[in-house]
Amino acid sequence: MTPEFVVQILRDTLMTTLWLAAPLLIIGFLAGIVISLIQIVTSIQDSGFSTIPRLVAFLFGTILLMPWMLRRVTDYTILLFSDLGRYAR
Repeated sequence: MTPEFVVQILRDTLMTTLWLAAPLLIIGFLAGIVISLIQIVTSIQDSGFSTIPRLVAFLFGTILLMPWMLRRVTDYTILLFSDLGRYAR
């Protein structure tokens, strides 16, 4: 296995991780902005008010995106295992 091949495997792994994490990070970012704006407008400074809706947004996003995320991970795993013979060289 050449160093370039190892770098390519790591690059593919990191890109898959980025594509899996990006939608949830965007959901968390947008939920945080909306909740912060609501807190500014209403002058509510309760930490539970900022935490619970953000967690609900993450949960909803995870449930909504789970089929897509599982498909991406499955495709990557199949691609990785289909080239298993190249790794042993």
